[in-house]
Amino acid sequence: QVQLEESGGGLVQAGGSLRLSCAASGRTFSRYDMGWFRQAPEKEREFVSAIKWSGGGTYYADSVKGRFTISRDNAKSTGYLQMNSLKPEDTAVYYCAVAPGYTAGTSLSNTLSYDYWGQGTQVTVSS
Repeated sequence: QVQLEESGGGLVQAGGSLRLSCAASGRTFSRYDMGWFRQAPEKEREFVSAIKWSGGGTYYADSVKGRFTISRDNAKSTGYLQMNSLKPEDTAVYYCAVAPGYTAGTSLSNTLSYDYWGQGTQVTVSS
């Protein structure tokens, strides 16, 4: 089992920045790929970004490309999502999740690839 806990959410004005963290405990974090997803009210959960276990591959949804940066520190068992130039449409609950390290990069945008999820952190961007 892997336990995940997100932090860093909050209220920010449009154009501002936030940095989300995802702290992992339990099994070895470095063996897992990590992803960030978000869910706005009355919408389906959508892919935001993912990073391979080694940090060697990163993936982004078109809607956040160039504004968000995913990273990880395996020594600290923590992943991050730096969010810049935030827009009101980025408002959602953000979830981190982990998938087996052998997951194909093309599959990391699919929620079904992930075994463990955090509880989520709210991000609200005001206009």
